Amino acid sequence: MKNNHHDGAGIDRKLHDPIEDRLIPLEPLDLGSVRSIDDLVRAMSKTAFTGRQIGECADVLEAMARDQDCFVVMTLAGAMTVAKQGLIVAELIDRGIVNAIVSTGALMAHGLVEATGRSHFRYNPDVSDTELYEQGYNRVYDTLEPEQNLDDVERVMAEVLGNWDHSEIMCSYKLNHAIGEHLSKHAKGQRGILKSAYEKGVPVFVPAFTDSELGLDVALHNRMRESSGRHKIRFDPFEDLEHFASTLLRQTRLALKRYHYGLRICPEPVYWGGLSGSPYSEAISWGKFVPPAEGGRFGEVFVDATVGLPIIVAAVLERLKKDKNGSRKGKRDKISTRK
Repeated sequence: MKNNHHDGAGIDRKLHDPIEDRLIPLEPLDLGSVRSIDDLVRAMSKTAFTGRQIGECADVLEAMARDQDCFVVMTLAGAMTVAKQGLIVAELIDRGIVNAIVSTGALMAHGLVEATGRSHFRYNPDVSDTELYEQGYNRVYDTLEPEQNLDDVERVMAEVLGNWDHSEIMCSYKLNHAIGEHLSKHAKGQRGILKSAYEKGVPVFVPAFTDSELGLDVALHNRMRESSGRHKIRFDPFEDLEHFASTLLRQTRLALKRYHYGLRICPEPVYWGGLSGSPYSEAISWGKFVPPAEGGRFGEVFVDATVGLPIIVAAVLERLKKDKNGSRKGKRDKISTRK
């Protein structure tokens, strides 16, 4: 029993020297030495817990932005545009850091509100949800989306769809391209995800298109076309799949069929079993990611994206601004995916 240490006596430990073991020491976060967001994030990377995760994610995003061969796909979910994060995404597109987007349809629809000059508003908890309904305000947690905003979006969609040639099969990236073109022509002085995507040639895919405001607009428009004797618009989601696949297959290193980088900002824990909580280490077992031992780089921070995204992106943009060679040019052949 004594040799197996089952008596609870423990063992005689040989204490190691952490310096000899090449362990990385942490450092106190000294706000007196912080002069910028980047300074803060770099300092956070030398602390612990979520602070360190944010710092590590910034390092991964910086590596992606500087890698001339990296084709970056940004995936988006949740009410990010309602939460006023849309211009961060637009900035990443404008800077050439993001090369394609996969998103929910609701996120793009609510982003149209911003791109057409409309606003979202702070929710007053003294007003009941019944009163909000009667007043035409849709509540998204602590923020209000006036129904009038969605009417404006519907008018934009009606113009775009009204000009659609029925012989052209529709899919989400084609429609988002057409919406972006409309915004580029008519929403002067306004910024938005689809407008930037159109101007920079970045495709925006919406896999669950029919389950969104945009999908409902297309369905209603088709009913109007049918009632007036016009040809209906045909929608084929496999055109999205084909275009996405052909885009990726043009990237030379994709022959490996694995992603080299990954950056995820999401509070979803792994133990619920959902895909949003799936860590990159798990995806390695599916053959989706290059393991760190083979050069893969991943960053994951379990935090609300309205907190993590602005801090991480702002820090990386500061780093790129300091470096004259920080602009993105040339062919890219790797891909990053997932929010």
